[in-house]
Amino acid sequence: MSQLKIPAVFMRGGTSNAVVFNARDLPRDRAQWDEIFLAAIGSPDPYGRQLDGMGGGISSLSKVCVVGPPTRDDADIDYTFAQVQVKEARVDYGGNCGNMSSAMGPFAVDEGLVKVSGPDALVRVHNTNTKKIIWSRFSLDGGMAAVDGNLAIPGVAGTGAPVKLEFREPGGATTGKLLPTGNVADILDVPGCGKYRVSMVDAANACVFARAADLGVKGTELPDEIDANPDLLSKLAAIRIAASVAMGVTRTAEEAEKRAMVPFVGFVSPPQDAKTLTGETLKGTEVDLTGRMMSNGQPHRALPLTASLCMAVAARLLGSVVFDAIRPAGNPESEIRIAMPSGVLTVAATVRKLEGQWYAEQGAFYRTQRRMFEGHVLVRASRAPRMAAASGNRRGA
Repeated sequence: MSQLKIPAVFMRGGTSNAVVFNARDLPRDRAQWDEIFLAAIGSPDPYGRQLDGMGGGISSLSKVCVVGPPTRDDADIDYTFAQVQVKEARVDYGGNCGNMSSAMGPFAVDEGLVKVSGPDALVRVHNTNTKKIIWSRFSLDGGMAAVDGNLAIPGVAGTGAPVKLEFREPGGATTGKLLPTGNVADILDVPGCGKYRVSMVDAANACVFARAADLGVKGTELPDEIDANPDLLSKLAAIRIAASVAMGVTRTAEEAEKRAMVPFVGFVSPPQDAKTLTGETLKGTEVDLTGRMMSNGQPHRALPLTASLCMAVAARLLGSVVFDAIRPAGNPESEIRIAMPSGVLTVAATVRKLEGQWYAEQGAFYRTQRRMFEGHVLVRASRAPRMAAASGNRRGA
């Protein structure tokens, strides 16, 4: 059986990896995309390892991005994010990936999709999943996106050239409202688990935040500890499903179970000493907040960047669960240092109250990125039969 050869680039963005396609190399019929993405990444895989594809067995390594010409006047490129489920034959387009967003501007420049000059670039990225604009600022090296630099980010070995991401007006990315329920905090009645005080906030991606103490944990647990706590996992899954319906992301609990990407669910606690994945100890005096997030049912080794931005916005909302946990600051626009399993993530968010309503102006953070492989990804023609029938770009196997 022959295989299809599709031009692609394998990139790291922040603490995630993805196969990145130029939109021109994919079928115009987006109904065919799922078959291609599942085959390229290696899903579904009941063993959870994706050995027959480019995925890495966890949500942060099971991603696809598509970049093409802009469909908005205030953007330079369109970027579509696809979260490929590991064990299921399902692709989720319900939200954005902040980590991979950091690679989209550099990809566009290196591919010649955006013409730039001088020492620095600004690429205005339109994320089609959330219909939001992200400004990507980074240095150039010989006309290409710079790779070498001095920025170290938790969860990635070594250093790299910084990419500054500015999420413009991030509120309502999933639901159309910064506060989908109209409240900074709600008592959420979770079937089978009881009632929890949570904050349901939608900035960059929809998220629901609970208090660690209410879940019976300290808040400093590492991913393996969370994975080994079935009671905690079931509570978080149930809270996510109940919040999805309460926020209007989905209409029913059954629908929420199938839409695994958003809302993200996590828990927060005040600053405290905690161990990282490398065995180092983070001092509570050196952070402002402790946070843990789930991604597609798995505990995240770092923090999803869109969820981190949403957490930072929630931290500025007086009376929210996150506001109550954060170290009080004299400056409401100061950077927020969030302690996470991989270290400390620094995020900034500008939030205002206009005519009695909360409004998120922007959120920003720094990431690094790197193009690691370019060429063709091979997918079995039997996995993408419709494209195979229309394509002459095959390789005999």
